[in-house]
Amino acid sequence: MNTFIKPAILLFLCLLPTNALSQSDSALKISAEVKPFIEKGAAAIAVESADLNGDGTMDFVLVTEPSKPEAKSDENNGDERTLLIIVRGADGKLTLAKRNNKVVYCKSCGGAFGDPFAGIEVKSNGFTVNNYGGSAWRWSESYQFNYSRRERTWQLVRVVQESFNALEPQKVKTVIHTPKKFGKIDIADFDPAALR
Repeated sequence: MNTFIKPAILLFLCLLPTNALSQSDSALKISAEVKPFIEKGAAAIAVESADLNGDGTMDFVLVTEPSKPEAKSDENNGDERTLLIIVRGADGKLTLAKRNNKVVYCKSCGGAFGDPFAGIEVKSNGFTVNNYGGSAWRWSESYQFNYSRRERTWQLVRVVQESFNALEPQKVKTVIHTPKKFGKIDIADFDPAALR
């Protein structure tokens, strides 16, 4: 599957209720070893497993959000989400490797469409975060991160931005960015607003 949302999928997403794209941790199957990484006052909305760093063991990407939205401020909407990369060490224990509070858009950041989080796709040595929103004009933004053995972290390797009018979903404008444009960006430092 490509790392961006196809127009047919976008059209399908247009028809879903806004709350159909997110889940609470009660609906998710969270293993006992991952639960300790869900901070107090937070709920899991996505968890995926794969060998994210190429060491032959299963790791996790976990996305959480506040159980009760915080008060809005000039710096946040009160419903920011956190992406956690949890890796398995040689001893078999899980540890938090990286976190990012911006790559998964907040619950109210999707415009009239509502919740923009469209899921995480995982693969060996990497993952892609998908966001989707808008109203009459729809947009999607996908961020692909791959593991760098040299840097021992996950770096942004591809950004796919798409937009279209809901009345003409076949006319999709696609823009693809690579490190040639944005340089070397660690997952922990990534802010989508810096690419706009």
